[in-house]
Amino acid sequence: QVQLVESGGGLVQAGGSLRLSCAASGRTFSSYGMGWFRQAPGKEREFVAAISRNGGTTTYADPVKGRFTISRDNAKNTMYLQMNSLKSEDTAVYYCARRALTVDYITSRGSSYDYWGQGTQVTVSP
Repeated sequence: QVQLVESGGGLVQAGGSLRLSCAASGRTFSSYGMGWFRQAPGKEREFVAAISRNGGTTTYADPVKGRFTISRDNAKNTMYLQMNSLKSEDTAVYYCARRALTVDYITSRGSSYDYWGQGTQVTVSP
């Protein structure tokens, strides 16, 4: 019953910024931990960032620490990923994901997430 829709991707020059959004249509958005993942051509999906149900706890993959910020607005049923100081290696399809209700802790493991959006393309030019 939950639909996740990413938006905000596009083309940006290295050093620039981009803000991704993930809109959830479900009625119980605040009940779920959420996360962002990305996948570049020829590479496996990798974890980017995760956030707890109320937004009080966040965690980031090492390559994006200090540059990306994950946040959520439960009143708007929306999660965000603010990306600053973008690098060419950030180029990928970015996915938002819902953590399984049975998982009661923040985690970077993709297997702990049970619902995924369609993805949005982010391309960073040199």
